[in-house]
Amino acid sequence: MKLVILPLAAGLILSAAAVDCFAAAPDGKAVFERNCSVCHSVAPPPKSAPPIIPIASRYRAKFSSKAEGVKAMTAFMQSPSKAASVIEAQAIERFGLMPAMSALSEADLRAAAGWVWDQGGAGMGPGRGAGQPKGSCR
Repeated sequence: MKLVILPLAAGLILSAAAVDCFAAAPDGKAVFERNCSVCHSVAPPPKSAPPIIPIASRYRAKFSSKAEGVKAMTAFMQSPSKAASVIEAQAIERFGLMPAMSALSEADLRAAAGWVWDQGGAGMGPGRGAGQPKGSCR
């Protein structure tokens, strides 16, 4: 009897460890919807913070890879500052800096940042009139 129970117990312990090692990464869209969508809309018009699509487009313009952009976005969400912001100074004046997302794990922040990056797909510009001389938008 002991010979049967011992391998069975060992198998259960190893199975639990394997499940923990392969735990699913957080879903960025779900993290956004639970935590960020209170202030950020995905597309204009804005809520109480800039919309996600223009933010994603700014990160894509500034960083050459998703990995770099997600790293910078995650760091910004952990400790927001004007110096680390990629949005225009006017947006910071209008909305202020976001609060630090200290209640979220780094994995949740990375997942949300990856999802945000993906919202600025190919062909998206940095925003309405960005980079154009004042008054040139018609």
